[in-house]
Amino acid sequence: MSSRITPQWRPTLTSVIMLMMLAMLGTEVSYAADNSDHERARQAVEAGDVLPLRTILDRVEREYPGQVMEVELDREKGEWVYEVKLLRKGGVLMKLKILARDGTILGSKEKPGKPHKPNDQGEPR
Repeated sequence: MSSRITPQWRPTLTSVIMLMMLAMLGTEVSYAADNSDHERARQAVEAGDVLPLRTILDRVEREYPGQVMEVELDREKGEWVYEVKLLRKGGVLMKLKILARDGTILGSKEKPGKPHKPNDQGEPR
């Protein structure tokens, strides 16, 4: 059996990683605050004020290929906004701000990755 992740398994793996990350988000915040935030976000999705995370991630994966590292859903100026951090090819870290209501990209920032320095034999490390 090959240890490589094939394209058909990538969405499943991404979903599992996202669920694990979302489960860990509450460990730094009190349970009551986390429960309240989770409940408000769930209600916003059910009311149609916020697109589901899977819909947002599908769009991000099509337009900005890379590995999703972190996702947050916050209220900014009265609007729900998803903040998605991606690790892109070449080690570039990208942060996207997305209007949760309709998936509009509000802004993006990129932080370039560190270039590989050759070792004494001239080979990358």
